[in-house]
Amino acid sequence: MIRVNCFFQANEEQYATALETALSLVAASREHAGCVSYDVFESGTRPDVFMFCETWASPEALAAHAATDDFKHHVGRLENTRHAQNRKVRFLIGTPIAA
Repeated sequence: MIRVNCFFQANEEQYATALETALSLVAASREHAGCVSYDVFESGTRPDVFMFCETWASPEALAAHAATDDFKHHVGRLENTRHAQNRKVRFLIGTPIAA
């Protein structure tokens, strides 16, 4: 299995759009083949920061997910809501974990 944790800082003025997009990404991603779990959390200390927490059955499942139109659409929308000082959104950092 592959675990992905991605932090994202939203532009405060675009928070509502970022949250809506994040929740839509989670809903779409949970339907993708090989998705074990997929969720988004808000920071308890920084309300503009989200963490996506994903678990995928295999590296191939993660790669297939990243190639979907759903993923590309939602990440593109998140790019438009990110804080100006953040780097580009990158979701494809995974760590193999024991099943």
